[in-house]
Amino acid sequence: MTSYLKNWTPDQFQSLEEEILLARHTLHESGLFDDANLIRMIDRHPPQHLGINTMGFDEEILEWREGHRNGVPADVLLNLVRTGRLWINLRNTLDHHPDVREAIDAIYDELEANNRAFQAVDRSANLLISSPGAIVHYHIDVPVNMLWHLRGKKRVWVYPPFDFHYVSQEVIEAVCSNEQVEDVPYETMFDLGAKVFDVEPGQLLTWPQLTPHRVTNLEGLNVSLSTEHKNPRAKRRINVHLANQWLRRTFGLPCRSAEVNGPVAHAKQALARCVRKGRRLLGTEVVRKNEYAVTFKVDPDAAFGFTLLDQPLPPKNRWLPEMFSGQLPAEALATEAAWPQHNQTKDTATVATTA
Repeated sequence: MTSYLKNWTPDQFQSLEEEILLARHTLHESGLFDDANLIRMIDRHPPQHLGINTMGFDEEILEWREGHRNGVPADVLLNLVRTGRLWINLRNTLDHHPDVREAIDAIYDELEANNRAFQAVDRSANLLISSPGAIVHYHIDVPVNMLWHLRGKKRVWVYPPFDFHYVSQEVIEAVCSNEQVEDVPYETMFDLGAKVFDVEPGQLLTWPQLTPHRVTNLEGLNVSLSTEHKNPRAKRRINVHLANQWLRRTFGLPCRSAEVNGPVAHAKQALARCVRKGRRLLGTEVVRKNEYAVTFKVDPDAAFGFTLLDQPLPPKNRWLPEMFSGQLPAEALATEAAWPQHNQTKDTATVATTA
């Protein structure tokens, strides 16, 4: 069986879901993601699962737009991404492209075989094709996320996991409960605590669940496969946050512990499942929806590959300021010494841990 993992050490296998991990792979050499195959995948991908977006130029202002393909052929669309300012997401890639599913299943099976504590169930993937200079704003992912970079070069800021200074507990709970999408409040001061990676083809970057991160493309047509999975611990982490939120709101209990191990965590998980089932029966369950209205169309004749529609602009900032208020403690704001400095790395096969 083909192995897509390159020169992994036992420590790297053991770091999965525990630390920020930068490692090597050979998926970019498989031929699955050359231009011809990208065009084929875009053409055969279900339109309802193909997202086309653009964004502003300021990482501090959330200007994320949803677009319409406008009947543009796949080869033309790919060239527009190469020269414009577009971001394409082939959602649920594994469901529609068996050759990619085979490769990703082989990778996950090998990861599981080399780390008995690692489980990857509910596997899914999104194929991301984006322009030079495109940005992805500060956000968290609810499942465990792994970024397999294939083409181009991008800079990724990864912030300390499980640290409420960077994403407040209330915001994490709101994301886990579908009350808000995954974009979360960002301040440039957060960068003092970030680890910064210039990621090239043949590199994997992954981090613990719910770790905040953001991305800027540096050069070339960027292609990455973002895989996601859950496992019993990942599901329990979500349920612990849901139970904490419900107990505080319903009974005013000071439930703050996000610990995922032990009898209390398992009790919270059982409670969250009961609450979710009750809401489903009552028809009050919150379902996360795409809040972005379509405000542009792909246009081969336009400077950045798109033309704005005659529609109101989407909100520049959908973050929840009331949840963000007081997120940073005063002592952290008062002194730079309270924040770790940048950790810039270009090493392609090391484990990086947070300060």
